[in-house]
Amino acid sequence: MAEIKLSVIIPCWGDPYLQKTIDALLNGSELGDKLEIIPVLDGYWPDKPLKNDDRVRVLHLGKNVGPRSCVNAGVRISRGEFIMRSDSHCDFGKGFDKMLTDTCKDNWIIAGIRYFLDPTSWTLMDKDKVIYEKLVIQSIEDRKKFTGYPWHERDKAREHVMIDETMSIQGSVWVMPRKWWDKVIDELDNKYGPHYQDQHEMIFKTWKAGGKMMINKNTWYAHRHNKFAAGTRRITHGSQKENLQRFYDDWKDYYYSEIKPRWKL
Repeated sequence: MAEIKLSVIIPCWGDPYLQKTIDALLNGSELGDKLEIIPVLDGYWPDKPLKNDDRVRVLHLGKNVGPRSCVNAGVRISRGEFIMRSDSHCDFGKGFDKMLTDTCKDNWIIAGIRYFLDPTSWTLMDKDKVIYEKLVIQSIEDRKKFTGYPWHERDKAREHVMIDETMSIQGSVWVMPRKWWDKVIDELDNKYGPHYQDQHEMIFKTWKAGGKMMINKNTWYAHRHNKFAAGTRRITHGSQKENLQRFYDDWKDYYYSEIKPRWKL
């Protein structure tokens, strides 16, 4: 068996597009048998069994625990030099895996440009792509949370810089060295609830350890547009507002004292 270069972990709770996402990963890959894909089935079995492939290792959890715990579980059984998280409704550019692993440094988290996916036709939508994101504060009713917001000024100012630092990502797809996860991330903290803010948790931990969040503009992925989320199993931000506030409270001092000044915001 070849040494695994990249382990792709896909937390999934009843998503009808899981198999298409796995197919997109396999079809776009240039790592061959150095790729492994780990769908983590969050307390359910798909109505139609997933296709057999030597590069796919299915992890079934006995109960629904949420994506944070799914990612943690997937990482624990992964064998790759690099780990990648993907949502279960994404498409990918050709060679995405080789481009991201070849350019990712020891203390980086890295992702590609993000497009919007129409999952019903499995095509890219005619909408602006997302490159840089600014990390800002957003209100949800009487609570606050961190969120990434498209940073179009930086898109234009740094359009010729093909691998560059960003403040935030959506969190639907990212790659990092497994050693960086073990050393710095350790695991996603469930005190913030089973959903959301995991990308910001990783970015804050990475910054504190001297690392960076990077974008490689030479490759891309596409994430399902929210207008196609109706009928899927979805947890709203409003239902998680206490957990979002808890995360904000834990990291707000670091954000205001160090991160905003560093980024001149």
